Amino acid sequence: MAIPDFQSIMLPLLQFCGDSNEHTNREAIDHLAGVFQLSEEEQKELLPSGRQAIFHNRVAWARAYMKMAILIENPQRGIFRITQRGQDVLQNPPQRIDIRFLMQFPEFAERRKAEQKKLKKKKTESISSEESESSITPEEQIEEAYENLRENLTSEILSQLKDSSPTFFEKIVVEVLVKMGYGGSRRDAGEAIGKSGDEGIDGTIKEDRLGLDIIYIQAKKWENTVTRPEIQKFAGALQGKRAKKGIFITTSAFSQGCEEYVATIDSKIILIDGQRFAQLMIDFNVGVSTEAIYELKKVDSDYFAEE
Repeated sequence: MAIPDFQSIMLPLLQFCGDSNEHTNREAIDHLAGVFQLSEEEQKELLPSGRQAIFHNRVAWARAYMKMAILIENPQRGIFRITQRGQDVLQNPPQRIDIRFLMQFPEFAERRKAEQKKLKKKKTESISSEESESSITPEEQIEEAYENLRENLTSEILSQLKDSSPTFFEKIVVEVLVKMGYGGSRRDAGEAIGKSGDEGIDGTIKEDRLGLDIIYIQAKKWENTVTRPEIQKFAGALQGKRAKKGIFITTSAFSQGCEEYVATIDSKIILIDGQRFAQLMIDFNVGVSTEAIYELKKVDSDYFAEE
């Protein structure tokens, strides 16, 4: 079964609290995972940031929204229970509890209207209707927007890489690898890469600043897909150098045969296609600049815990 959206979680969560007992977040998550018959994999599926499970995030937002409507309350940190208003709702339960349903409660409606005004939306009524159809949490919306922007940026960088000269591409490869901690100094790395062109090897770079091991590099600015024979040639060159580690970087992509081949040989060869290389440029701030920074904060529960 697919992971339910946070609004679909609201009614089952309130019903779980219907016994009037105090419950922990963990108890709610375990119970709701059973209600929605989620597999272990679905329960562990993460947000794009990798910082939190999607299901945990959606349960948290369902709980937060119903708390805004005073259907549940927190008697202490990490503990919640149903309120009298919540019990009244369960006396004649709706088919679904969502944002539209919660708008009937003044406390919730006031909060929502204030947020809508700040966001300069059109009309409260139309927004409430649109939001009632939303299947993702506000946090997921932020992460989804971030991922879309990152994908667009990746495409722009890849386009620039393909338009650059082979020499400039090698320069960027050096920059990224040094930023990742390889090569010692940038000067050392620059002297190592783009010099040899020996038997399928474009150069070498130190694995660490002390040069305890050497990694062999192949940097190819290509349009066509890299196929298995090219990787076999590179692997053969590594064997000729008695080397065990290599990185093959290209602006294009690798065939499935390449991936299968490197998984079966003794040498450790890392394949970095254009998409991944562009993402590494973003992660290590090569060829990009920061346009804006937004901090996503949450309440520090420990701060508000009374002694």
